[in-house]
Amino acid sequence: MVLRWYVVRVQAGKEDRVRESLQKRIKAAGMESRIPLVLVPTEKVTEIKSGRKRVTHKKILPGYCMIEADLDDQDQVRTMEIWSLVRETPGFGDVLGTHSHPTPMSEEEVRKILGQIERSDSSPTLAIGFHKNDHVKIQEGPFEGFEGVVEEVDAERGRVRVMVTIFGRANPVDIEYWKVEPV
Repeated sequence: MVLRWYVVRVQAGKEDRVRESLQKRIKAAGMESRIPLVLVPTEKVTEIKSGRKRVTHKKILPGYCMIEADLDDQDQVRTMEIWSLVRETPGFGDVLGTHSHPTPMSEEEVRKILGQIERSDSSPTLAIGFHKNDHVKIQEGPFEGFEGVVEEVDAERGRVRVMVTIFGRANPVDIEYWKVEPV
């Protein structure tokens, strides 16, 4: 038995519901050994809103699920049973690859995604919704009410450098990212 990972397109926003539905169908069909894992890859992300820190889960591949399955080319009948079980699950779109022969993910792709999940479990990444050249308005602190342009984003420290015009001169202001809002 050779287990490989495959990517399946699902309805966006319903990945978890589709995963649960497929897991129930797999169990009912007794195919747990042929499809041991159905995964919606997510990573933990730290967000700070209104000064409060929250850890949320963000989908790494929105609109997709990963399935670990044994699709032995020697047993065509069993392989067709597995893919019909997957395809007939409500919410599933199609499998990446050709319709008759799904393409497995490379080992490198699998390691990269699973590694990203593991890293985020040990230390969640900080989600900063700003990019260079975004126009923002400062909400708190001594520069409250000033508008400027984001010059630099420091995700590790949770800060942004905003160029603010004071007395006709552009000045850099380093500020926590939750103290600014997009304009």
